[in-house]
Amino acid sequence: MKAPAGTEVENVTSVSHPAGTVDVPAIFPLDAVHVPDVPAYCDLTVTLTHPGGGDHAKVKVWLPQNGWNGRLQTIGGSAFTAGDYGAGLAGAVKNGYAAATTDAGVGTYLDTSWALNSKGQVNTALLKNFASRSEHEAAVVAKEVIGDFYDRAASYSYFNGCSTGGRQGYMEAQRHPDDYDGILANAPAINWDEFEVAALWPQVVMNEEKTYPTGCEFDAFNKAAVKACDALDGVEDGLVNDPNRCDFDPRKLIGTTLECDGKQVTITAADAAVVRKIWDGPRTETGEKLWSGIPIGADLKFPNLAGTLPDADGNLKGVPFPVPASGVSTWLKKQPSFDVSTITYSQFTQLFKQSQAEYDKVIGTDNPDLSAFRKSGGKLLTWHGRLDQLIPTQGTVEYRKQVERRMGGAQRVNDFYRLFLAPGTSHCGLGTGQTDDLGALRAWVEHGKAPKTLTATLTNSTGQQVTRDLCAYRLVSRYEGHGDPAVASSFRCAPATRH
Repeated sequence: MKAPAGTEVENVTSVSHPAGTVDVPAIFPLDAVHVPDVPAYCDLTVTLTHPGGGDHAKVKVWLPQNGWNGRLQTIGGSAFTAGDYGAGLAGAVKNGYAAATTDAGVGTYLDTSWALNSKGQVNTALLKNFASRSEHEAAVVAKEVIGDFYDRAASYSYFNGCSTGGRQGYMEAQRHPDDYDGILANAPAINWDEFEVAALWPQVVMNEEKTYPTGCEFDAFNKAAVKACDALDGVEDGLVNDPNRCDFDPRKLIGTTLECDGKQVTITAADAAVVRKIWDGPRTETGEKLWSGIPIGADLKFPNLAGTLPDADGNLKGVPFPVPASGVSTWLKKQPSFDVSTITYSQFTQLFKQSQAEYDKVIGTDNPDLSAFRKSGGKLLTWHGRLDQLIPTQGTVEYRKQVERRMGGAQRVNDFYRLFLAPGTSHCGLGTGQTDDLGALRAWVEHGKAPKTLTATLTNSTGQQVTRDLCAYRLVSRYEGHGDPAVASSFRCAPATRH
């Protein structure tokens, strides 16, 4: 096959698989997955290298042997992995797509061993692969393979990703606007150079304040905040429509006694101060705002960003989330064994600004100029959970605002890019069956039917499942004043500024 520009093809293999269950082995920290009823397919792997780069990036393309729907669906990655290990590919093939993904020549979800070379310097070839290059090359390879296998080109090409995959989708729209007709990029890890460092803020706060609330206490703060702010959107339904409007003061819980794992725990002023700082987000020592905090109501406790666990002596200590911990120790300190618990407030500010300076142009993925993507006829659809505990929703909202300022306002941007915000939803929390996001994108791309809403199944603070029609940004869902609050038909989309 013809190699994409700047690459050489090292190897091509193909394996034919009969219809049946696709078994995806456990890859830490994820469990094994078994996808039943997958039709027969051909698994073709193309290994690429960039001469002089020493990299070996594999592009996988799964091709249904019968019943192909004429479309390509490329699957994005998660955390520090660039692609899919089989579950997404199998799901796509099961729905008739030819499916593709790339490993970019890097590691698994939490593996950053590839980040530095033998001299302890950043491996620029692999970082470039992970940031942008390999995703584009996967699109080029997949389209060529499909054309050869089926004797015709794909009628439509789609990208589908969340988190790292969402970031990859935005990078495709920004740098390779002709690769896909439609990009589904959810909870996107854009602003990578900023949020990756900002995700360590809760641990820095706890270490600097020498206060480590229990998971039970964090839950109590969130429960109280949701109760206080639930009715701001016009109805008490266990969902806070916009956490940014919630001004609950955690100091109101000082002195409250909780039953936590059989022990009596009393919330202190120090606990409340820690939560206030975490919700507020990273600031310099002079008060300059650096980045958004974790949304009020989002899960803070272990294994999330403000995780704490008892040490060998039974004392609570912070447990950093492995993704930002590895990111900071590897790409910024260039010391994989660096102890992030030693980071002070002033050092945090230095690391944040260092990350911006060193990595924004490489992997920031925040260029608001999408004019080439618009000109290509592409469509970009994103949803982001309001209670994303790992990537603050506000970063995506701010990016959307920047695009509007750059490209002529909300209406013009809505012609090709729509954002939906999901109340009560955690990171990548609208999984399979909870909203037909890809179906909405296809209707937009293939029939010109722009989605005004996304019908979603949400889980409120009491654990009840409710339906909502998520409104396209800048509209929000408003209760009509009557009807069952658990049903989408009791709400309508209205301007966000209307109370």
